[in-house]
Amino acid sequence: MAVSSAFGFNQMLSSKHHNNPSSSSPMVLGTRAFPTNSKTTGGLIRCELSSSSVSALQQLKESAIDRYTKERSSIVVIGLSIHTAPLEMREKLAIPVAEWPQAISELCALNHIEEAAVLSTCNRMEIYVLALSQHRGVREVTQWMSKRSGIPVSDICKHWFLLYNKDATQHLFEVSAGLDSLVLGEGQILSQVKQVREKLRNGFGMVIPGLFEKAITTGKRARAETGIASGAVSVSSAAVELALTKLPPGSASSATMLVVGAGKMGKLVIKHLVAKGCTRMVVVNRTQERVAAIQEEIPSGVEIIYKPLDEMLACAGEANVIFTSTASETPLFLKEHVESFPLPADARLFVDISVPRNVGSCVAELDSARVCNVDDLKEVVAANKEDRARKAMEAQDIIIEESKKFEAWWDSLQTVPTIKKLRRKTDRIRADSVVKFMSKYGKDMDKKTKEAVEDLTRAMVNKILHGPMKHLRCDDTENRPLPETLENMEALNRMFELELELLEEKIRAKMDQK
Repeated sequence: MAVSSAFGFNQMLSSKHHNNPSSSSPMVLGTRAFPTNSKTTGGLIRCELSSSSVSALQQLKESAIDRYTKERSSIVVIGLSIHTAPLEMREKLAIPVAEWPQAISELCALNHIEEAAVLSTCNRMEIYVLALSQHRGVREVTQWMSKRSGIPVSDICKHWFLLYNKDATQHLFEVSAGLDSLVLGEGQILSQVKQVREKLRNGFGMVIPGLFEKAITTGKRARAETGIASGAVSVSSAAVELALTKLPPGSASSATMLVVGAGKMGKLVIKHLVAKGCTRMVVVNRTQERVAAIQEEIPSGVEIIYKPLDEMLACAGEANVIFTSTASETPLFLKEHVESFPLPADARLFVDISVPRNVGSCVAELDSARVCNVDDLKEVVAANKEDRARKAMEAQDIIIEESKKFEAWWDSLQTVPTIKKLRRKTDRIRADSVVKFMSKYGKDMDKKTKEAVEDLTRAMVNKILHGPMKHLRCDDTENRPLPETLENMEALNRMFELELELLEEKIRAKMDQK
C-alpha cells in the first residue's frame, strides 16, 4: 500500500553525506531524532545508521511501520491567485512556461515530494504535488517557492490557499472549467492546463499527470455541455460579437474593420477581432508606438495597418465596421461627416464603446448608418453574465462526476505496487529454493532436467498466485467493487508483509535522487 504519512526523510537523507570519523565507510548516517505524532507513538524515532549499527530501514520497520504504511500519499495544491494575492507577489512567484520542466524536477527532488506540476499564469501561481507527508511536503514546497522568488515564507503564507486530495482535485477541475476565473467560462485557462499536461508527458509520474488529464476532460465537458463559454461578458468582446452578427456569415475575414484608438479598450477590441478570425484591420491613433506594441502581441498572419488621426475620416469612408474607443471629450463622427462617405452596400456599423461618446447621436438618424453605444452593450453583457452564472451551477454537476471518476482511478492504482511486490517476493522465494535444491541434487542433472525444474516451480507459483491476483484486479475483467478490491489488497499486504517492501522502495527511491 502506498505511503503518505511519511517520516523525517529530510533529516535522514541530508545526513547521508555526513561522514563518521570512526568508520572507514564514506557513507554513514549520524544519529537523528525524528519527532512523531504523539497520538500515534508518543515519542521519538531514533534513526541511526553506521557500519556496525542496525540499519535505518530496519529501525523504521520495527518502530514506525504502523504509522508510515497505513495511508497513501496526498495530493496537495499550494496556490496564490488573483483572489488571494496582490499582483506584485504573483509577478515574483511566476514561472515562465519554458522553466516549468526544471521547476518540476526541482520539486520532485524534495524529500517528501513524489510528483509535481506547475500552473503559472498572470492570474494564478499554483503548485500541485503528490506528497509523502502533507505538512512536511507543504513546508518544503513553500521554502522552495520562497528561495526562488525572494519572498519570505511568512508573506507567502499570508496569501496562499492549501487544498488536499478531493478538495485539490475539485479546485483544479473548477479552474479548468473556467469557474475560478474572473470571467466565468473563459477559454484561455483550459489552454494553459493543457500546457501543463504537455510538460508532464516526459516521465513525471502517474497521479499528477492523470489529474491534469482528467481536468482537461472536465473543462471540455463543462464548456460543451453547458455552453458556459458562450456570450460576451466584457464590453470589448460584446462589441466584437455584436458587430460580427451584423455581417454576412463568413465575411469577418474580408470585411474592412476600422479601430479608432489604440488604448486599453482598443487593444482588447483588436485581440477579440483576431480571435474571431479577422486577419486585416486599420487602426487610427495619435501615435504609432501603441499600435506597434499591439502588433508585437498579435500572431503572425494578421495585418494591422496604422493610420494617423488626420486620415480617420478617409479610412472610415472605406470601412464596413468602425469601433471607437478614444478619450475625446467631443464626438469624432457627426452626421455631416457620415453623409459625405460613399454609400455602403449595407448600412455602415458604428460600435462606440467610449465615454463620452465618440459618435454623435445624430448619426443614428441616417439610413446608411447603425450606431451601438456602451449602454447597449452593457445590457448584453449583464444578460450574458447571469446566463453564465446559471450554467456554472450545471458545470458543478460535471465536476463532481469527473472528480468521482478520478478518485476511483486513483484508488485503483494502489493495487499495482501490491501486485508487483507479491510477484517479486514469491519469485525470490522460488528462486532461492531452486538454488538450494540444485546445490544439493543438481550436480548429476542435465540441462534439460534443470530447465524442467525451473518451469515446474514457476508454474506452481503462478497457480498459487492466480487466486490472489484475481482479487486484486481493477479492470473490467472482474465485476468487483473497488472497496472490496482494496480490502483484499490490505489483507495481502499484511499476510505477505508487503508493506515493509513498499515502504523500503519509497525510501530508497528518494535516497537515489540525492
